[in-house]
Amino acid sequence: MVSKTIGWEFESLHPCNLNPIKAKAMSKVKGYIDETVEEMKNKVSWPAYSDLQNSSVLVLIGSLIFALVVGAMDFVFDSSLSWFYNQF
Repeated sequence: MVSKTIGWEFESLHPCNLNPIKAKAMSKVKGYIDETVEEMKNKVSWPAYSDLQNSSVLVLIGSLIFALVVGAMDFVFDSSLSWFYNQF
């Protein structure tokens, strides 16, 4: 015994006992993570780097076209409403 714990009825170095419900929940979380890692390693088909580059270029071009269309619509509506309000 350590001198500081003599007479205090302190039992040191006892492991914590987990609540059985918490232990079951933790085992479910661990199982979920293990299954997820297994699926990501063995069941998911990852594209090649060149496929990723091609897809990224397509997404970039599509986003730019969409932004230009929305910007043009905004400009047309702004101009037409400004013209309309200036008439009165």
